[in-house]
Amino acid sequence: MYTIKEVADKMDVSEHTLRFWAKSGFFPFITRNKNNIRQFSEKDLEWVRIVKCLRAVGTENKLIKRYIDLCIIGDSTIKERYEIIKLTKEKAYRQMEELKKQMDMLDFKEGYYQNLIKNNLDDSWNPMNKNKVEEYAV
Repeated sequence: MYTIKEVADKMDVSEHTLRFWAKSGFFPFITRNKNNIRQFSEKDLEWVRIVKCLRAVGTENKLIKRYIDLCIIGDSTIKERYEIIKLTKEKAYRQMEELKKQMDMLDFKEGYYQNLIKNNLDDSWNPMNKNKVEEYAV
């Protein structure tokens, strides 16, 4: 059994977030010890993993709760759970494509600045450069 602090360290999630998720019903089977401290089993860590994954791509808490409830109901809900995962994956893919565009821009700017530094050049694209500021004043 793991304490909330141990789970936070192990899963790289804040204790505060884990408490919020627990209060949201995302961990239906965690228990409490005699001191009323939450205790997570290995199976509970699987719930943490899926919740962390779903939250990382911005899945709404309501949909996460629905997914968890469906898991508890059992195999009769596999198709609906599949649809939730499929939609989440599509959303994650769109986010990944957007991140790729941002990385491409950052790669370009990194090379641009490396060239400026290497060749001791001014940044002619910076609107605050003297030449650009004069153009705005006209």
